[in-house]
This record gives sequence, structure tokens and C-alpha cells, in this order.
Amino acid sequence: MASIDDDNGWVADLENALLEECSVSDIYCICKGKPLPDNLRSEVWQICLDVRDKGNQLDHFNEIYDLPNQSVLREDCTAFVSKLGNDEDDKLSVVSDLESILTFYCKSRNLNYEKNNGWIELLLPLLTLKVPRSTTYNLFEAIRDTYVPQSCHTDGNAFHILRLLLLYHDPELCSFLDTKRITPDRYCLSWFQSLFAATCSLQVVINMWDYYFQQSDPFFIFFLSLIMVINAREQIISMKSESREVIVSNLANMPCALEAEDVGDFCSLAQYYAMKTPVSFRTDLMQNLYNGKGEESALVSQALCLPVSVSELVENRNETGNIDAVRFFLVDCRPVEQYNAGHLPTAFHLDCNLMLQEPSAFGTAVQGLLSAQKQALAHNSNAGGEHLCFLGSGRNEEDQYTHMVVASFLQKHTQYVSLLTGGYIAIHNYFSDNVNEYLQEHNPRACIVCAPHFHEVAQGVKSGQSTDLFGKISAAMKSKSAEVKEKLIDYIVNPNSSPVQERHVSSNDKIGKRYRNVAPVFSISDDQDHVTNVENVEDEDSRELVQIQAWLKNPDVIEHFPCQEVKLNGFMYKSHLIVTNSELIVLREMVERRGIAEVIVKRPLSAIVKITARKRHPELITFKYGVPDGENLIISDMDRFLIPNADKATKVVSEQILKQLKIKE
Repeated sequence: MASIDDDNGWVADLENALLEECSVSDIYCICKGKPLPDNLRSEVWQICLDVRDKGNQLDHFNEIYDLPNQSVLREDCTAFVSKLGNDEDDKLSVVSDLESILTFYCKSRNLNYEKNNGWIELLLPLLTLKVPRSTTYNLFEAIRDTYVPQSCHTDGNAFHILRLLLLYHDPELCSFLDTKRITPDRYCLSWFQSLFAATCSLQVVINMWDYYFQQSDPFFIFFLSLIMVINAREQIISMKSESREVIVSNLANMPCALEAEDVGDFCSLAQYYAMKTPVSFRTDLMQNLYNGKGEESALVSQALCLPVSVSELVENRNETGNIDAVRFFLVDCRPVEQYNAGHLPTAFHLDCNLMLQEPSAFGTAVQGLLSAQKQALAHNSNAGGEHLCFLGSGRNEEDQYTHMVVASFLQKHTQYVSLLTGGYIAIHNYFSDNVNEYLQEHNPRACIVCAPHFHEVAQGVKSGQSTDLFGKISAAMKSKSAEVKEKLIDYIVNPNSSPVQERHVSSNDKIGKRYRNVAPVFSISDDQDHVTNVENVEDEDSRELVQIQAWLKNPDVIEHFPCQEVKLNGFMYKSHLIVTNSELIVLREMVERRGIAEVIVKRPLSAIVKITARKRHPELITFKYGVPDGENLIISDMDRFLIPNADKATKVVSEQILKQLKIKE
């Protein structure tokens, strides 16, 4: 009997706290996320949502129901209440309250009501509180403002963030859903819009909201949704032969299976995942997500992986006491000359150039990295951490190779992969005047921040040997990375003496046939390819699958080259580049189906206006498509490949383009 009294002692503490001016933190310290007593829930929710002293806003409602789609709103309210099983008189009262609240909300916020937007479902748990209509409105408004992301719509940033979280914690499951072209907005839009009220039973929702509001963390919906998906990973992956629609339907209905008694464990697990996730990304995105300017934030949809701020990286180096805290293993992917001009002492150097120049050495370096990470963790070193944070220079023209390294880890389903926002430049700026104290081997004459033009005037300066532990481990793996091939190949020359200027296609351009007698250009340079503004839009419903060997035996095939297709985000896919008399075709091998490939690219050779490579990485070839525009080129699209036999490939393609030009003459 004593134990029962002790268990319920928190209720008495809560009652006493409510008689005084208690805060949300006071409530959480007392309740610790437990389901609230029915008689106290209303007052606790009002404190947690900060509406206890808010007046009656409905006094400003003129009771005129004249929204453009008022009839739709009334029908939805009536249909929803009819399922609740109330008495007829009670139903009329509830419908009236719902319509009044939502009509005034639309008018006061200048919004249009839309079907299936989660608003009515969001009101149902509030109706169970049996509080005055004005209080219900205040609670509804506060939940919408505080807990429902403003970008909560199809293709909204909220769902791109959820995908990044899934990629961070379960990259294999994320890859499976990506392969099926299933984005989070397809299955969890209603979860976010209604805070699970549209899919879970009423008691489950009430218990969940008890925990949620006590936490006072708007971002918690992301981790609740993450756990909902991860908990069902085996079931989801086992559906690989099912259609996308079937998988989406199963995912969307996952919350229906949650029982009221499981809510505590479910929320605790979500809290654990929140603790195992870097926090700086949510700090950067929170205001944009919840202040009505969600779509003005950075293009989250283009993010390769979860971003981490410099301040979090540096501050977490000293977090050795909390075993659940995020601890990073820093991987510095800059070229060796930049690394030797200044780096954090805890960084492991993995030269991104090795990936293209010496793939076998890169593989060895990765094994050394994983071994060093394991040893650092075993010795509880400040350099040790489960969470891999990759560091680039902070300059776009170099960081695309860092992104390729990061993508290679993601493709291997490596867990806890992040990218430092701003790279080395951000670290340098963070330490500012104390940079020499915190950066090891800092050389102001060679540092890209202190001497940004050093590489142009001091290429002959010999870099000093790294003396830190990880520098020594990786030094043996980068000896060949300094060898740079400087061949200038010019199979097809530009007939104009002035350099060809490129610009990308706009909505006002009319892309027609290529002009006669205008040859494309093939060159090797260190100029940027400006690929960030060009995307290949894949038609989700028109995938063409073929047998690889059957295609290669086609008499129209002049030559074929095994290669890696390189996407804008750095991901690489094993592919075959096929050249015919008139087309450039790319087959991407299907990992799960041996000998089968998907036709990814099928371009007319006449559409190629430029072929570019880089001096440092001549095997990385970019084909650019478009039309000449006077002395300029309008680039409408491009494809990039890592081709081991790049010299021959570009020669064959170039020769076929010339043949096409001669035929047209």
C-alpha cells in the first residue's frame, strides 16, 4: 500500500504546484512525462502551451461564415463529428464549435481551409478537455504555431529534414526507401499536420501529447516519426517486391498499431535518438521551420547529409562524461597541402584526391580510418567518437570531392555520417585570433584563409611533415596523391578564337536544334563546372530495365566503357557508357538484380556542346548539353562520369560527333 501511495505522490505534488505559479520545467520535473490525471490535464496543457492567461480571442469573431469554401468546411466538421457517437444535440454543439473555431482561425490568419489538412483531427483531443470554446481555440492556435512546422506540406523542408535524420540513424533503410522513390511526405504528412491525431487512437494521442507538451520541444515530432519508421524497418525491407503504393500505405498506417500503454516506451526511445543526434542543425533550422518562413531556409532537399556546426564540433570534444552524448570522429578530407598548412589535432586526414587518383590507396586509407576510430574509442580519447564528421575546405570548387568521399560512406550504409558546415574556413573563423593555439601546424603563408592566393605563388614550397597521430597513420597512404597529370587534350576545338562563355538555360530560352557547323569543345581545366543549378529530373513511372549483355551485343554499339555515374550530391553508381552512331547511352547496374541495368541516360550526340575534365582528375568527365547562343553556350543539362579509360572514351565520342556534323553537311 505504501508503494502505491509513493507512486501516486507525484499527483499531489502536481496539484500543489498548479495552485502556485509553476512553469513547464516544474511540471516536467514532477510528472517526468507520465500520462496526466484527466482532471488536471486541461490546466497543465494550458501552462505548457502558455495560454493560461490568454483572453477570449473569439470575442473578435463577427459570426459571419463566408469563407470561399465554407460549405466544404461545414461538411467536413459534420462528417467528422458523426463518427464520434455523441447524442444528436451534442453533435450540433460540437459541429458549431468546430466550425466557429476554424472559420475564425482562417479569417484571423488569412488562410484558406483545405480538406485533409489535419486541423479537425488536431481539435479532437482538445474537445475531450471540455473547456470553454475560447480556451479550445487558444490551445489549437498554440499547437499550430508551436508544434506544427510551417513547411508541413508536400515536398516541404520538414520532410527533407526527416529524411536526413533517417539517413543519419538508419542509412540502409533510407537507401531502400530512396530506391523505391518513397519520400517521407508520402507517408507521414498527416502525422505532422495532426501530431498523430489523424492516425492514432484517441487515448494514444492524449498520452503522447501529455509527454510531448511536458517536453516543450517542438522538434520532438521528428524523432517520434523517426522511431515510428525505424521500429518497422524489418517489415518495410521485407516488402522489397511490393509496389510503392503498398509500401506507402503500410508506412502511413504504422501509428495505428500503437497502444496506449506503449506510449511511454515509444516516447523514451524517441528521446534517446534525439540525444544521439547532433543538435546544431535543429538550432539553425528551428526558426525557419516554425516562424512561417520555412521555405526561405537553406535548400535542405539538396543536403548530402546532416550538417554540423563548428561550435558543436569543438564543444563536444570535451564531452567524455555522458556516454549518450554525441562525440565526433573528425575526418579531414582536404588535399594534403591544405591539411599540412593547419588542422585540428584530433582530425584524421583522408585525402579526397586519393578516391579518384588512387582508388586502392583510398580503400586502404578508409580501413586505416576505421581502425583509428576503433582504437580512439577503446582508449576513450578526445579524438574518439562513433559519429563521423567530414570536413572540407569550405570552398565549393574543392568540396565537391569531399562530397564524393562522404557519398561513398553513405552508399556503404555507414551510420552517423555528418558534414561540417563551412569546412576549414568556418573552423579558422571560429578560433579567429587564437587560431595558432588551436590549429596544429598552422602555416599562415600556406593557409587558404590567411593566404588565399598562396597556392598560385608558392606551389614550390615543400609542406612540412605531419606530426600528429592520425597524420602519421594516413601519411603512408597519400604518397602518390601529389602526382598530377597535366595533359591538355583537344580532340575537338572551338572555331572561335575567344573563349566560350557558358550560361545555364532559363525559362525564357527556346532550346532547338544545334546550329550547323558549330563544334563542341573538349578540354581539361580546373574551372568549375557549375553543376549545382542543373538537375536531372527522373520520371518515376517510366523506368526502362534491360539485360546488360544483350545491349552490349547490339550491332549499333560502337564502343562501351565501364564507369561510375557521378550524381550532383556525390553519389556514384556502377554503370556502362555506351556510344552508338547517334546516341550516348548510360546503363546503371541494378544492385539487387545481377546482369540487369536501368537506362538512365539516352542523349543524341548532336546535343553535346562541351566535354570537360579536370587537370587533377582527368578520369572525371562531364558531358554538357545545350545549344550555342552567339559566342556563348546555353547549357541545359549535364552528365558526369568517372571513366577509367577516359582518354579513349572522349576520343570515341568526339569522333562520332564529328561524323554526325559531316553527315548533316
